[in-house]
Amino acid sequence: MNQSINIVGKVYLVGAGPGDPGLLTVRGKTLLEQADVVIYDALVSAEIIKIVNPIAELIDAGKRRGRHSKVQSETTQLLIEKAQHHAVVVRLKGGDPFVFGRGGEEMKDLLAANVSVEVVPGITSGIAAPAYAGIPVTHRDVSSSVTFVTGHESIGKYRPQVNWQAIAQGSETIVIYMGVYNLPQIVAQLIAGGLSELTPIALIRWGTTQRQTEISGTLSSILGEISKTEFSAPAIVIIGKVVALQSLLREGCPTPLEVL
Repeated sequence: MNQSINIVGKVYLVGAGPGDPGLLTVRGKTLLEQADVVIYDALVSAEIIKIVNPIAELIDAGKRRGRHSKVQSETTQLLIEKAQHHAVVVRLKGGDPFVFGRGGEEMKDLLAANVSVEVVPGITSGIAAPAYAGIPVTHRDVSSSVTFVTGHESIGKYRPQVNWQAIAQGSETIVIYMGVYNLPQIVAQLIAGGLSELTPIALIRWGTTQRQTEISGTLSSILGEISKTEFSAPAIVIIGKVVALQSLLREGCPTPLEVL
């Protein structure tokens, strides 16, 4: 990158949270209201977008399986270009920028281009979606460990694949992001790693929003439930004994979007 380029603005990597606008941080809300440009991802809810400064430029940079509006390098270059002309450039990401959100990659490239960057953490869906469904990811009686893992890995990454069998042995609660498409292979490897076929599992789609839907079962039954209900992504997968607590804790769950 030509270091003589004049960078007048700052890029803020803002976590939009899991969908419910009541879960957006105060810092994130302030930046959206002040933004000159907002470049947002596919999983950012429409309710969050409504908070954006009405005169800000809105750019969709969403990525979904099979249809990417922009490749990653294009998005980073766009951020650099916008920072040359605008004071407040917000890169708005679903959940938290540093939890399977490529925020670390974007920050590295922006700093290399001498662009000032600030990360604004957000509540990740791996915690929030289970909470809204009555599932605590840890519990003193049944789970003192939790693993957050992606079920969708990029081509040419630093290692060939997630060691699901090791995770089966090493964690009492497993939370999988982007795992619906590869769930048949994941379930098979977890069972091969020693997890009982009767281990509880839940899938939560569009968690914390009015579209939130859930299905649950065991490792041996969940694929049939998915087929029967035609359940599809985007969804969070939770595996472990904590899922069985859902029936006891459901009453205390918040109503999606009740805080606006």
